[in-house]
Amino acid sequence: MGRIEVNGLRFYSYHGCMEQETKIGGNYQIDVVITADLKPSASSDDLCDTVDYCAVHKIVAREMAIPSKLIEHVGQRIVNGLKSGLKLAQGIEVKVTKFSPPIDGDCASVAVVMKG
Repeated sequence: MGRIEVNGLRFYSYHGCMEQETKIGGNYQIDVVITADLKPSASSDDLCDTVDYCAVHKIVAREMAIPSKLIEHVGQRIVNGLKSGLKLAQGIEVKVTKFSPPIDGDCASVAVVMKG
């Protein structure tokens, strides 16, 4: 068993409960951890035996393009999409970070971690 990490995927998306967030949008970062059996790819040196990073990005981008009120909802959609789209993935962890959230106070970011 091993882990593949795809970190720092950046998107400009339109998630949030406030009307201005869905109009103006904001910056997000997605970090993905995939648990999979990496022994076959370690032996074969063949992309067909592992998780394709490009497929991970494509699935995350698709879900980030769909506006949601909550980043929890976005995170769970990403987990579900990765689980259904990556046949070798045995476990998924997704961290969704929202930069400069509109809260009363100085806050660099908020984040949720979803697992599946």
